[in-house]
Amino acid sequence: MIASVLEATNLYKAERQVLRNKGASGVDGVRYWDLPDFIRKHRTKLLTSILDNSYTPDGILGVRIPKGQGKTRLLGIPTVVDRWLQQAVSQQLMTKFEYDFESFSYGFRPKKNIHKAVLQAQGYINDGFQDIVDIDLEGFFDKVDHSILLQLIYNKVPCPITLRLIRKWLRSPIVIDGRFYKRRRGIPQGSPLSPLLSNIMLDVLDKELERQGLRYVRYADDFSIYTKSKSKAKEVGNRVYVFLRERLKLPINKAKSGIRRPVNFELLGHGFVPIYKKGIKGQYQLVVSKSSWNTFKRNLKGLTKKTKPMSLIERLDRITQVCRGWVNNYRLTNSYTKLKKLDEWLRNRLRYCIWHDWKKVERKRKNLIRLGIKHGQAYAWSRTRMGGWAVAQSPVPGTTITISRLKRKGYVPMIDYLNKEQTSIW
Repeated sequence: MIASVLEATNLYKAERQVLRNKGASGVDGVRYWDLPDFIRKHRTKLLTSILDNSYTPDGILGVRIPKGQGKTRLLGIPTVVDRWLQQAVSQQLMTKFEYDFESFSYGFRPKKNIHKAVLQAQGYINDGFQDIVDIDLEGFFDKVDHSILLQLIYNKVPCPITLRLIRKWLRSPIVIDGRFYKRRRGIPQGSPLSPLLSNIMLDVLDKELERQGLRYVRYADDFSIYTKSKSKAKEVGNRVYVFLRERLKLPINKAKSGIRRPVNFELLGHGFVPIYKKGIKGQYQLVVSKSSWNTFKRNLKGLTKKTKPMSLIERLDRITQVCRGWVNNYRLTNSYTKLKKLDEWLRNRLRYCIWHDWKKVERKRKNLIRLGIKHGQAYAWSRTRMGGWAVAQSPVPGTTITISRLKRKGYVPMIDYLNKEQTSIW
């Protein structure tokens, strides 16, 4: 195994992947674009240290990112060199494990995605499996037992050098606010290995659910089981709870877990609502969950904050990236009306930013004249006592800072992404 990991072609592919992924620097401050030079200078020495077991990975940089509702998620960012080596190991481990993973595991796998997971869940629900066991693993990436995970890897890859290498990465200390903290459990989110390692761990659960003949969907640590009665759901939930506790030593967040009906159930940001049409009974369609709408609007609000120091072009570019990704993620839902309304709100936010950027009264007057407003009206509006948000929603900006003018600067209405032809998810 280690020979295939350190093979030149595999290392080159790993290097290209790290460069494509970009990403932040680790604790050593080395940037991703410095990786090729480092490899050229230190490759032989580094690979020799792996083979003679003298290689020691650097610590992991802990970074907290907002999770919503005031909560944060801790990401662990390895150094660029460690990311390169982890990517090389991940590529080879994938060849050993991928074909044995179960078909209803959709997270971080080739030709699998969120859309297929959500459609599978919708299919179960529309087939009558509407009592859903919704299980939330409590801090899964922080609670994984290293000994169980390493044993699962060793069962398929009996290579001591590779196992030692993975164990070193798992045990690397994490640096948070300049302080080192030991790690004896968990998989650091943010490393190239973490998605595959999580699938290796939870594939044991998948196989148990398959053995019991249950209908389920799993995307990384997010999984749900679909049954036809509440009593069956309770029975299945208790069995799975015991299995996770005894076999994998993974705790369940009881506050967030439970038995749901489709209208109270969310999967990967998607909700399910009944179809109210004559002759259609017990069928559900996909919608965007309320929490996903709120998060999206909060992100757009942050990007259109008037005091955020950026040019209009840069602001529009970042908005485009966020909107394109979000709309593509929820393209299976019927969200045209809401997106159209959100577009109107976003354009007013942009007009507010532009009005604020003009700052001085005389500059506002001149810009309004350039945009076609008569001199007297421009003079009056430039000196208005209305607040900026009220001005943004008034007729003058709406008839001067038009949609066509915003488009010429780079603005793309969200509904335009819905109208574009989508590639097949299958």
